[in-house]
Amino acid sequence: MTLTGVEKILGNFSLSIKKLVVSEPGIYGLVGPNGSGKTTLARLAAGLLEPDQGRIDPEGLNPGDITFLSRKPYMMDETVYNNLVYPLKLRKIQPDPKLTAEYLAMMGFSEKGKQKARSLSGGEQQKLALLRALIFKPRLIIADEAMAAMDLDSLELFEGMILEAQKKDPIIWIFISHQIPQIKRLCGQVFFIDKGRIEAQGSADEIFSPGTNPRLRQYLRSYGSEEAVCT
Repeated sequence: MTLTGVEKILGNFSLSIKKLVVSEPGIYGLVGPNGSGKTTLARLAAGLLEPDQGRIDPEGLNPGDITFLSRKPYMMDETVYNNLVYPLKLRKIQPDPKLTAEYLAMMGFSEKGKQKARSLSGGEQQKLALLRALIFKPRLIIADEAMAAMDLDSLELFEGMILEAQKKDPIIWIFISHQIPQIKRLCGQVFFIDKGRIEAQGSADEIFSPGTNPRLRQYLRSYGSEEAVCT
């Protein structure tokens, strides 16, 4: 996917992206302060918003190949099981009982398949949303603080799942997170956005290096992640 000359105005906020390319399979990070435009950019990439100007080239990705995960995922007023398999049914794919059982067991949902998904805790809903996204094998997953409420064990398990899956069948991930250590663990390329503009981009080592630009350094300090910058 390539964004070229993309402009979007929402109230008093203006997003302006000269060019952003995430066309190769890999895990990309998007960091920046609150209100910098991360979610607006993500929703544009996911097709949930239309740009006022510019072009978003999906480069062969169909709408059904893309999924967007938010900090507070939407849960249908259905069971955990029905929420999990909904993307498959939407695409007229018969759920594999063995696979669905494995997915439910993976996050401790084996005994909760018939429970209403909306009764789950915030962290459990995030886990179910990620499983729901993975089960239909999309080609682009945009995760906007999608692991923020998870416990450390679940976080470690999902990160391992993602890295292992990338070895077998790599797709495009865009991770939005204030958790700089997680961005460093997962992401090959990182974009730093501030005030609606991409201010820096490069490998994680390049972005979180002593020579990083002042705005990025200030962001890392503001979010308690100054240790992420090697000194």
